[in-house]
Amino acid sequence: MTRDSAAGLLVLHAVRITGYADTPVIAHRFGLDAAETKELLYDAEAYGWVEHTAFAGSGGWSLTERGRAENERLLGAELARVGGVEEVRAVHREFLPLNALLLRACTDWQLRPTAGDRLAVNDHSDAGWDARVLHELADIDRALAPLVDRLGSVLTRFLGYDRRFTAALARARAGESAWVDRTDVDSCHRVWFELHEDLIATLGISRHTEP
Repeated sequence: MTRDSAAGLLVLHAVRITGYADTPVIAHRFGLDAAETKELLYDAEAYGWVEHTAFAGSGGWSLTERGRAENERLLGAELARVGGVEEVRAVHREFLPLNALLLRACTDWQLRPTAGDRLAVNDHSDAGWDARVLHELADIDRALAPLVDRLGSVLTRFLGYDRRFTAALARARAGESAWVDRTDVDSCHRVWFELHEDLIATLGISRHTEP
């Protein structure tokens, strides 16, 4: 049984997990043809599943509530077709403790409490503090790879999260601090956020109802 996803599902899902992005970014997310992606987005717009908005000279696509429901319907049907429900649920359960570690590491990257201010911004002048956070991210990185392998054995669209996380961490270790937590680059935090959104969308749950 094929583990590949239909192009229409991938386009709608790319809008979901990126949150807000223009056509080239949507196409790139799953390596789709740009022209086909554009047509599929227009089709989705006609169905009321996505909408395109522009602001300050830039624009992007986002899901409507109808689109969110359709995305989850397609994902649920796909997961049932390949018989992967239990495996994805199992990976999600193992993901959650790592998610707590990732959130703490990102908080520690942003804040470094002092005696007079527990919410003091981390100015990255304490090499030891930053090294500890990067070490924690490296532990998460090692734990992520086998989880992504298991997800990829269910559906190929899950592949790549571990490679992206590793690449972001390497840049952070090389001194590019933005690659830990910025949302405008493919940082550790952004990759992790997308994976989390991918899991809950696939399982048809929300972050508020997770265990």
